[in-house]
This record gives sequence, structure tokens and C-alpha cells, in this order.
Amino acid sequence: MDRIADMGGTEGWGPAHPPRGDEPVFEKPWQGRAFALTMLSIGVSGRNADAFRHAQERLDRAGYLDDGYFGRWLNAAELMLTDSAILAPAAIDARARNLRGEHVDEPPVPEPARPRYAPTAGGSLRAVDTAPAFAIGERVRARDMSPPGHTRLPGYARGHTGVVELIQPAAVLPDTNAHFQGENPQHVYSVRFDSRELWGADAEPFAVTAELFETYLEKVS
Repeated sequence: MDRIADMGGTEGWGPAHPPRGDEPVFEKPWQGRAFALTMLSIGVSGRNADAFRHAQERLDRAGYLDDGYFGRWLNAAELMLTDSAILAPAAIDARARNLRGEHVDEPPVPEPARPRYAPTAGGSLRAVDTAPAFAIGERVRARDMSPPGHTRLPGYARGHTGVVELIQPAAVLPDTNAHFQGENPQHVYSVRFDSRELWGADAEPFAVTAELFETYLEKVS
């Protein structure tokens, strides 16, 4: 899904600032609470980390950017709760209005619709029986695809050629796991791209390394 979350390589966002050495994990108390509420919401709603990422990429521009990093997490948590019908879509707005003293009726709590999902093991790493399709040092091309659902293949890499630097442990495929269509574990590759391959000859020369699942890649003839 190509939405606001796929910002890599796009223009108009200003310079990237390095992290501060004294930067706290949570600058404000509400950010810590938002983090805790998100973790709770993933469990309560029957979702997983990939479904949470898919919730983030379905936010509109304001929901993704205007409330900052942990505001984005909170907005995605609310979306997961409405996806699972734990909250009615209008319940969050009604509760916010009541906190402001407006005294509005909250919609009734719907019947929860948690997905029938159970991971085969903890975490995301899995063992696969097949050998890796690509070797270290091999030139590969990121597939030029735009799936309708979740994917971890960044838009800036699609259709471009890089070199396999490392074969990572196999992991659950986010594209299907986010939609509860199976874990489909695959080999994962660290692929190095030249910036000029990605953004043209006038780009500042540097290397970009992306961790890409096997089905994201194809051989270069």
C-alpha cells in the first residue's frame, strides 16, 4: 500500500536531524502512556506487529504526521481497536468530547470481531527448509510492484538494482501476516543500493542498505 508512511526518498520534508545525545525515550508523560496503550491494544485486538504497521500506513496525513511519533502510535492503536470492533468508530470522538465537558452519548460497544490468529512461535524469526534463492555478492532487482495491502518493500527501491551484502535469518512475511493470511516465512537479504541508482546521477553519492524479503527480489539477467 502506497500511503503517507512510505516517505523514504520523497522530497519536501526538510533536513533529517541527527538524534540528540540527551534525548529521553519519552519527552512527555503522555508519550509513555501512548506506548503502553498501543502494546495493550495489539494484544486486546488480536493483532500483531505487522497489523500495527499496516494500521499506521492507513492513517491520513494529519493522523500520521501532526501528532508526532507517539501520536501516530496512538492513532494506529485506535484504528486497530475499531478494526476489531472493540470500539465503535465514533466512540473515541464521543469520549474526547465528554472529557471536554460536552456531555454527549457514547455509541454502544459493538460485538468484538478479533481475527482468528495464532502465531506458530514467539517473535518473527522462523526456520525454512529451502536454500536462499540469492547469494552474497549477487546483483538483484527489487520488484516493481504496488500491492493493495501491507508491504515492507519501500517505494524508492522498486524497480532498482542492488547487490546482496548479507543473508539474514528467515522471518515471517509481513505482507501476509498483517492480514492474517499465514506467516509464509522467507529468507531476508541485506541489499545495498547506490544512491544514484535510486535517485539519478545528480544524487549525492552514498550507499543505502535495505532488508528485503525473498519475494521482493528478482534475478538480474
